[in-house]
Amino acid sequence: MTEAGAGYRKFLDPTVLSRIGGLELRARLIVEGYFTGLHHSPYRGLSVEYADHRQYVQGDDIRHIDWKVFGRTDKYYIKEYEQETNLTCLLVVDTSESMSFRSASSPWSKHEYATSLAASLAYLSLQQGDAVGLALFDAALGEFVRPSNASTQWKTVIQELEGKAKGAKTSLATVFDDLAERLPRRTLVFIISDFLDDVASTLRGLRHLRYRRHEVVACHLWDRAELTFDLSGPTMFEGLEGTGRLLTEPRALRERYLAEVERFRSQLQNGCSRMMIDYVSFDTSTAMDVALSAYLASRATRMRRRTARGMTGG
Repeated sequence: MTEAGAGYRKFLDPTVLSRIGGLELRARLIVEGYFTGLHHSPYRGLSVEYADHRQYVQGDDIRHIDWKVFGRTDKYYIKEYEQETNLTCLLVVDTSESMSFRSASSPWSKHEYATSLAASLAYLSLQQGDAVGLALFDAALGEFVRPSNASTQWKTVIQELEGKAKGAKTSLATVFDDLAERLPRRTLVFIISDFLDDVASTLRGLRHLRYRRHEVVACHLWDRAELTFDLSGPTMFEGLEGTGRLLTEPRALRERYLAEVERFRSQLQNGCSRMMIDYVSFDTSTAMDVALSAYLASRATRMRRRTARGMTGG
């Protein structure tokens, strides 16, 4: 490990990073760690994965033909985008009450992890010259910052993200329907949420976004305690989003609880897969640069394979 890498690894430990004041500083450390620490990636970020090709058809503008591809394949392919910015990215962050949950062993609440992840993606994208926007939601769409790559956009995004989780329920389908109608052109939409809502209605909302040809990434946040339910002795559970309190013995419920969690997760993941939506799980106790670099690398690999299949007719 290099000296620089060791230094970043110290600061990027989840427990240490969660204590660093200021969302802006945390995001910069995460992204700089992604580029210069142990987990340096050969992929520059999001825009290279978003590039795609399709076969030329009569009537297409020949100025958009990729001549390098023609030289390799002797076939005409069109670059699917020719825009001033590499891509338009919208970060959609859940601020409902359930996002305030943090177990005793976790360094982050789900809301803190979500805002740090959104800030990191914003910083990474803006550094590439991409247009970035932000939407915050609970039962309905709240603050909405239109995508831009202006020099002031980073500060605007950070200011909006620094608010607290709200004491409201989640209505994912309503929010996704609203977003699908608001976005005028194809957008890469990152949804950062715990997705605690009816799965069927959530998938209907996601389908609306896909119908509008937006590319969607579902970032599903979990606290480690939600995944393990490693509790013992009589415990008082305080339900968020108006579900009340319940005194129970966790060991008696653990097996059934974990089965329900797996059913919920698999239904959401399988539904996303059918719609060609990236589904990514994030454990709030995991170092964020590790999780982020792993996702970006896997996304780049999938997109390159998809492009290769299109070029060979596979």
